[in-house]
Amino acid sequence: MSSLATTVEPQQESAALSRARYRVTGWRVLRSEWAKLWSLRSTWITLVLGLLFLLVFGLIAAWQFESGGLDEDFDRSTAVDLSLFGVPFAQLALGVLGVLVTAGEYSTGMIRSTLAAVPRRLPVLWSKAGLYGLVALGVGTVGAFVAYLVGNEILSGTEAAQSLSDAGVARSLLGAGLYLGLIGVIGAGLGALLRSVAGGISVLVGALILVPGLTSLLPGSWEDNVSPYLPSAAGESMFALTHDASTLSPGAGLAVFLGWTLLVLAGAAYRLRRNDV
Repeated sequence: MSSLATTVEPQQESAALSRARYRVTGWRVLRSEWAKLWSLRSTWITLVLGLLFLLVFGLIAAWQFESGGLDEDFDRSTAVDLSLFGVPFAQLALGVLGVLVTAGEYSTGMIRSTLAAVPRRLPVLWSKAGLYGLVALGVGTVGAFVAYLVGNEILSGTEAAQSLSDAGVARSLLGAGLYLGLIGVIGAGLGALLRSVAGGISVLVGALILVPGLTSLLPGSWEDNVSPYLPSAAGESMFALTHDASTLSPGAGLAVFLGWTLLVLAGAAYRLRRNDV
């Protein structure tokens, strides 16, 4: 009897040590999602594309302004306005990758293994969205500052040239990076909410490009009251250098855009908790 108890006790201790060794923690979930993010070739390709969109379109706009190739609508443009000309293109690249980060696992079936390893589910969503949001923030901020610094050199001697210490310049560049980071989070949230790469990309493109165009069909008073609160308009006010009565202030734009981001994440979290994969 004593020999049996002696045998069982080491087995229980071994099982307890094994459970402690492989216990799911927030840090381990983060490490896992970090490894998965950078193991995909699409991550590298799409991030490079997003960075190139920021740089190339911003520098082309600066060069065209300096050479007089832009029409008169751009006569009052500043170095910041021209250097951020590529933001609408970069947002698509970074937003699409955000959709792929989450919806890609549903299309391959890998999400079953992921949620089997993390039964509480929600840490997976927070890790994916948070990590990719930080990556998109870094890419967007670096791209915005590099595009500005190089573009401002091209514009040196023109009325559009600015100094980084001028009022609103640093805030606009940081706002552009933050906007692109939140676009990445929204993309990840849409991928988890819709569980479809095609569906997530369609909704993302529709919300950022198609819906703002459709508001022009509304009566004038409605358009003035609705347009500033759309995701694209609220996001643009975060990094716009100047504002008027028809646009939100940078702080208000950030608050509205954060609201859209949290709404998407809340929907993704609800579906992840309530529905099977």
